[in-house]
Amino acid sequence: GNTGTLNAEQYAKTYEDLLDQGYKFDFSDFNRVVKGKLAPLFKKALKLQSKFGPENMFVLTARPPAAQKPIFDFLKANGLNIPLKNITGLGNSTSEAKALWVAGKVGEGYNDFYFADDALQNVQAVDNILEQFDVKRKVQQARVKFSKSMDKDFNDIIEDVKGIKAEKRYSQVKA
Repeated sequence: GNTGTLNAEQYAKTYEDLLDQGYKFDFSDFNRVVKGKLAPLFKKALKLQSKFGPENMFVLTARPPAAQKPIFDFLKANGLNIPLKNITGLGNSTSEAKALWVAGKVGEGYNDFYFADDALQNVQAVDNILEQFDVKRKVQQARVKFSKSMDKDFNDIIEDVKGIKAEKRYSQVKA
């Protein structure tokens, strides 16, 4: 009888355990793109688009099919022109669903895959299924680089240990 909200990172890390405990998920908020942020590998997608074109690029999401057009609009506004028909909202968050969708693409004749996902279990499931086929593949977990937060984290540690304020800045010579 209780409800709650998970962000994408919390969901990716805990959904399998929560499903096992009988939790039910409502993805209606995912029908829109609100305060969308570019994914860690977005620049890579733009490079692939410029090299190969967008016709054989796909977006696969656990979001419901109703999210297809908002995702299309967001990507297009940011320069990624993947055809609308190549954006698939599974409405299913299991790693098996993504792996089976990718296997379907193998069945359609695709033989070179680059798959990235923020959930490690999805990356592993897709890698496992592609390993069973004789196709070229690269799969990876999409994460924000540690170095993006390292400066702040390091300064916080120095403040804790030495008492020097984290926001304090020194010239290279003085440092």
